[in-house]
Amino acid sequence: EPSHHIIYLYTMLGAPDKAADRVRQVLDEMYTTGRDGLSGNEDAGQMSAWYIMSAMGFYPVEPAGARYWFGSPLFDEVEVEVPGGVFTIRAENNSARNRYIKKVTLDGKEYTLPYIAHSDLKAGSVLTFTMGE
Repeated sequence: EPSHHIIYLYTMLGAPDKAADRVRQVLDEMYTTGRDGLSGNEDAGQMSAWYIMSAMGFYPVEPAGARYWFGSPLFDEVEVEVPGGVFTIRAENNSARNRYIKKVTLDGKEYTLPYIAHSDLKAGSVLTFTMGE
């Protein structure tokens, strides 16, 4: 059975394809609109926050690390109001089949890190994922 801990392990071991598979599996199978729609204890909103962030394409692994590791976005575009304006996440060519991030740009420039820093989110940047098989 998938778990958040396995996703974190794949992330930290540098296996983004395996992490993406598990992120999609957890989002699809372990969160529903039913009474038992959350996997385990809600933990003061942390499980729901993980879902929302993962659906946008990234999630926190280290509680105080101020960086969010890339996973597999569900949405084609999301806008979030932040102190610096609007942080936009775009997922081009996104689908259940095209769940792997093939390229990342930040404000139109190639981005090679496997995570985004909190300061980039706050700045109101545009993060674009190019998705593929």
